[in-house]
Amino acid sequence: MGTWESFDRYAEEYDAWYEKYTPAYESELLALRTFLPENPGKLKALEIGTGTGRFASALGVSLGLEPSRAMAMLAKQRRLEVVLGVAEFLPFKREYFDLVLIVTALAFFENPRQALREALRILKPGGQILTGILDRNSPQGCCLKSENKKGKFSSEANFLSAVEFSTYLLEIGFENLEVCQTLFRQPEKTENVELPEEGHGKGNFVVFSARKPLQEHGN
Repeated sequence: MGTWESFDRYAEEYDAWYEKYTPAYESELLALRTFLPENPGKLKALEIGTGTGRFASALGVSLGLEPSRAMAMLAKQRRLEVVLGVAEFLPFKREYFDLVLIVTALAFFENPRQALREALRILKPGGQILTGILDRNSPQGCCLKSENKKGKFSSEANFLSAVEFSTYLLEIGFENLEVCQTLFRQPEKTENVELPEEGHGKGNFVVFSARKPLQEHGN
């Protein structure tokens, strides 16, 4: 509950970060677009943990799920439809969505594995999960740890490494994993939009694309 209260209290301050560090934000968007399908607006797409709607609105995703009312109100100002709820218990039926987007929110989920199982459940066979995380083991990961102790939001966060997250996806049943990375320096030192690179290990922001199998394994 502490995390939601922080986001409720500081929603506008959180949203302002993206204005302050625009090149970093645009670098993240560019990396996400590496694996984004064409015409996402024509797909049944959902962002889990949509926050203030910065990513969903920029990437053509019109529906978001968010536990913080204050964040959801800002997302609605970006013309998103927002459902209040948590990632571990998604209020959507099985095999409904073509695309699920999760950007940095995973670090704030109560149970990331359960959230990913829920994402798998609501995706159609062959559907895509597109996720961006802040890699705890990147060269900038040490800064995440120091921010963890003092940040309004990050004190509640449990940042994963890219290797941990890859393992989660594959263990839960996703396949066709693709990975790229960006943010090779701190946001305050990022003066221009950075081009994403394959893989992980150098960039702080790592993007994963994976698919729900067309057939459940064992059938």
